[in-house]
Amino acid sequence: MDKKRIAYSGIEGAFAHTVAGKVFPDEQPVSFKSFRETYDSVVNGDCDYAVLPIDNSYSGEVTDVMDLLFEGDLYINALYSLPVTQNLLGTKNSTKESIKKVFSHPKALEQCDEYIRKNGYEVIPSSNTARAAREVARLNDDSIAAIAAIETAAIYGLKVLDEQINESGDNTTRFVILSRNMGSIGLYEKEKSFILFFTVPDSAGALIVPLQIIARYDYNMKVLHSRPLKGHNWQYYFYVEIEGDHETDKGENMKRELTEVCPCIKVLGPHNCR
Repeated sequence: MDKKRIAYSGIEGAFAHTVAGKVFPDEQPVSFKSFRETYDSVVNGDCDYAVLPIDNSYSGEVTDVMDLLFEGDLYINALYSLPVTQNLLGTKNSTKESIKKVFSHPKALEQCDEYIRKNGYEVIPSSNTARAAREVARLNDDSIAAIAAIETAAIYGLKVLDEQINESGDNTTRFVILSRNMGSIGLYEKEKSFILFFTVPDSAGALIVPLQIIARYDYNMKVLHSRPLKGHNWQYYFYVEIEGDHETDKGENMKRELTEVCPCIKVLGPHNCR
């Protein structure tokens, strides 16, 4: 039987690559350069699932991925939480004191901001933590280091100069598992939840109406974010993560009421949370 193709953004050693291996240990991970390319590979049928980061417990939501979820047609089949530890990786002859510049993804740099400022490092943003490590290995410059997973050091022949340099000890990134079909891949069924996107009319107090409807049906809203609605100045869409199952009579009634007050509603799921 052919292996399923699992799309992720980055290269070997990236956190998304780690999640792809944990969720789909017997399938084939496929690397893409960007979140958009990762997402589109499933839309066009080149891959079966996509693994993308949606938010981090310290630095917040990954806005580019949220926009893809709102605009696109893929469903969330599962949500996976990965504890993240950032580390300082340098060439074999480098030391912590020799480092002048650090390469990493902007989110990783943000998670390690206090450490970076304390050491006076110049930051160089990279599209991915693993690509940052690979670039440091290629440049082979003792004044340059990468901030990435500790496992990445062995992959690219780097030395671990300092461990656990992120500010928060509880640093977790959540990843969505996406496919073309609604359903669940059977992971982490302890707590069922779903993601709801909606827009509201551009009028005073409009947001409170859908929130009251959700609460009236006794759904607990765990997360609420807003994002600019592209092509509509000063208008926004809203992202809500809600505990429970929307594929029930109660859920159907709630969604029906929401359609009466919201110009757009979109449910991504169901998915299961770890």
